[in-house]
Amino acid sequence: MSMDVIDYEIFGDDMQYVEVELDPGEAAVGEAGALYYMEDDISMDTIFGDGSAAQDGLMAKLLGAGKRLITGESLFTTVFFNQGQRKRRVAFAASSPGKIVPVHLLELGGTVYAQKDSFLAGAKGVSLSLAFQKKLGAGLFGGEGFIMQKLEGDGYVFLHAGGTLTCRQLQAGEVLRVDTGCVVAYQPGVDFDIEYVGKLKSALFGGEGLFFARLRGPGKVWLQSLPLSRLADRIIAASPKAGGSSQEQGGLLGNLLNGKD
Repeated sequence: MSMDVIDYEIFGDDMQYVEVELDPGEAAVGEAGALYYMEDDISMDTIFGDGSAAQDGLMAKLLGAGKRLITGESLFTTVFFNQGQRKRRVAFAASSPGKIVPVHLLELGGTVYAQKDSFLAGAKGVSLSLAFQKKLGAGLFGGEGFIMQKLEGDGYVFLHAGGTLTCRQLQAGEVLRVDTGCVVAYQPGVDFDIEYVGKLKSALFGGEGLFFARLRGPGKVWLQSLPLSRLADRIIAASPKAGGSSQEQGGLLGNLLNGKD
């Protein structure tokens, strides 16, 4: 079964959402908790796995759901089906600031590898499965472990990138070094590996960690400037309850307001 053919429009700047237009009988699949709004005549059904043709049959559904559990995602996805007689719309939004990128899988060879929490929604029929890192170093130190999501199909999927989105088309042999958490997705032709920063002083005091992700073309890669983990670390560090301090409350007054001696 091929993916449904859908039209879409992306709204917003730093807090984006995507609105998908469904013809009568068409459906879209959304990650659990990604729904923003939907018009009448659209029915919502929670299913086991991703609902693709690759998961027809009970055993296939169990395996598909198990794979999603391993990647840290919900066992269930939600299908939004237009059961009316006219075009209707359903919208999906991410849970953090950033950009939404539409990816047409057929135009990219039918397959894209993505980090486990970047998939937002897609046309009905997209297959969500596992992709294991082939190299031990990339698996252990690549930011997402051994497991990536493998998105397969012939229609649109929508990925979310934290902060600003960067899309690069790498030529054969072209190398790009990236912070490990900033890789959103890449084509199968891209070689993903891990590279040590090279100097102990830089590793200990540079604030960039011990390893870079090394992406070698050919193929397209998508990057994010603000991974959710980086944003969460800064919020925690600035939280007074976690021992941080507010930038707006300095000196003696700030200490008094925070309950410090």
